Amino acid sequence: MLKKLVGVALLAALIGGPAQAQQASSGVSPFVMNTLFIVFCGVLVMWMTAGFAMLEAGFVREKNVVTQCAKNIGLFAIASTAFILSGYGLMFPNGNWIMSGILGFDGAIEIADVVDGRDGFVGRGHAGASDIFFQSMFCVAVVSIVSGAVAERIKLVAFFIFAAVLTAVIYPIQASWTWGGGFLASDLGFRDLAGSTVVHVVGGVAALTGALFVGPRNGRFVNGKKVALGNYSLPLATIGALILWMGWYGFNAGSYLSFSTDADAANVARIFLNTNLAAAGGVIVAGLVSYLREFRFDLSFMLNGALGGLVAITAEPLFPTPFWAFAVGMGGGLIIFWANQVLDYFKIDDVVGAIPVHLFCGIWGTIAAGFTNPEASVLGQLSSVLIVITYVGVTTSLVWIALKETIGIRVSAAKEEYGIDKTDFVLNT
Repeated sequence: MLKKLVGVALLAALIGGPAQAQQASSGVSPFVMNTLFIVFCGVLVMWMTAGFAMLEAGFVREKNVVTQCAKNIGLFAIASTAFILSGYGLMFPNGNWIMSGILGFDGAIEIADVVDGRDGFVGRGHAGASDIFFQSMFCVAVVSIVSGAVAERIKLVAFFIFAAVLTAVIYPIQASWTWGGGFLASDLGFRDLAGSTVVHVVGGVAALTGALFVGPRNGRFVNGKKVALGNYSLPLATIGALILWMGWYGFNAGSYLSFSTDADAANVARIFLNTNLAAAGGVIVAGLVSYLREFRFDLSFMLNGALGGLVAITAEPLFPTPFWAFAVGMGGGLIIFWANQVLDYFKIDDVVGAIPVHLFCGIWGTIAAGFTNPEASVLGQLSSVLIVITYVGVTTSLVWIALKETIGIRVSAAKEEYGIDKTDFVLNT
């Protein structure tokens, strides 16, 4: 029986479209299966924080490695707490943003239990606490995107305050427009299964506004040209990218929110496969473009090519055939190249390439879902992502301005030159 079920799942994932049959699995209740699946995928998404930390530590210079590690463990604690305190209630308001946003931990669980009964995948049932946990891991990823873009020159306290505001208010409000049953989903037919826009475009816009307000690192642009400042460890960055690749399986598959039937198993397997193929397509194109351009392979470009492909497939990892999933990922790898040229032209300093990966590839993946998902339209996808970009651009800019005019957002030139690690941390304990 087990061999038969596995065979059906693999055949549906490799050849057919999303499975439709809803034959119930025996032995374990659907509620238990769904809850276990969501918690497991949430752990995979949590593991992405380690990937972000290693990727960023590898791309910055040695004098700022400790700072990046501190930012990532700090933002994880701040974001996951702020999201539960107010963010989850704002994301799933049930018609009352004010009350939902101030209910606290116990209120969040009550809201999640109500959400469990909404239509769609979640309607098949899972524990409310598992939904809170899973969604809070997504919220952490949004801030992680910002961390790398503004590395090596931002004040740590200013970044932590920004992280709290982003995760407590800005991110969950726009997420409610899609995943909370808001107007983007209901009126514009917006579809974003795992967050090419809801997570990655939001993080990319926040990273862009942060990079603009904090400015480039000293010495990054000389006489109008970009100067390489070096990095700590590309092998470490490679490990980080591979950890992110692994975590993305939970990011995309977990967003299906159900694993209690044969059809669920087939569809989840298909999401795993498409997610992997998109990443592979991004790497191949990034490597090819760098080789054709300079007759050598650019490892950092290949790493971001993988992440760009993953971001692109995140909006719709279920409906595309494996071929189209690979093509979407290839598009992400190509966009990475052009987006980097745009940033260099405008002298925007993004240490890890977060803006090309998450903002530009997130836009591409959102639009591509209009072609692959029969329930979505290109116009609805494009209109929705533009609305989100406008909202996040304005709100995050206001926060950066407030921080800049009060406590300041950039370290001193002397501290930047000497290294933030040696001035802000006790390193010999």
